[in-house]
Amino acid sequence: MTELLASSGDDHPIIALDDGSGPNLLVAHPGGGDATTWDSVTRCLTDDFRVVRLHRRIYAPGADIALPHSMAVEAADIVTVAELLDSPVLLVGHSSGAVPALEAALLEPSVFAGLILYEPPIPTRELVAGAAGVRARAALDTGDPVEAMRIHMRDIVRMPASTVDAMFADQHVQEALAAYATAQIADNESIDALGAGIDRFAELETATTLIEGDLSPAHLRERLADLGATLPNARIVTLPGQGHIAHLTAPDLLANAIRDAAVHVLPA
Repeated sequence: MTELLASSGDDHPIIALDDGSGPNLLVAHPGGGDATTWDSVTRCLTDDFRVVRLHRRIYAPGADIALPHSMAVEAADIVTVAELLDSPVLLVGHSSGAVPALEAALLEPSVFAGLILYEPPIPTRELVAGAAGVRARAALDTGDPVEAMRIHMRDIVRMPASTVDAMFADQHVQEALAAYATAQIADNESIDALGAGIDRFAELETATTLIEGDLSPAHLRERLADLGATLPNARIVTLPGQGHIAHLTAPDLLANAIRDAAVHVLPA
């Protein structure tokens, strides 16, 4: 693995992890961690693809987070890295990372051969964080990042309360999540700042594979269905027995879905 370095339009350093060889997969990772959260999926793909995982700027090691954070800034970062790669570039986004991926494709559609988006929490009919996001921000601002992340998992992601309670009973999990609380809450706020509605994607012709887990929270699957109905060239793939974190629970299954999606859009 090597590091790919670039500079954004606002002179912010952009760092990406670069593995494998072959057609380019550019990955925007989910919230709650950095690009290394996709290590297991990457290992399943590098025999067939060059996998470039962008450290999203608010989650990058040592990140200095400027508020309010903007999805437009992240979209521009993605385009900057994509333009360093040889064509074709297939853009992969997971969870909140799929939101700037969509915005990047809208910004510069000609740069991307296709999109693979795993459950983007995009505000199709209603905001994603809403009132729960206000509570999470209040907890964070009063010095309780653990509670902020508890609110995020339970009331924004909408994981079952019993599952969240079991997660947060582990001190190590608490510490790991709390380390990214500032970034995660800023991430949520930047998504809600887009406003409800996705009509702007109705003319995005880029071939898109939307991935969902059949055990994922209902609101994520509903948002994905709305997006699938709006994008003119989209297909939906369901991962059986999986939820929102197949990159951890079934990386080989997720990698196979990506590989299959690539066949649909990349030249033979």
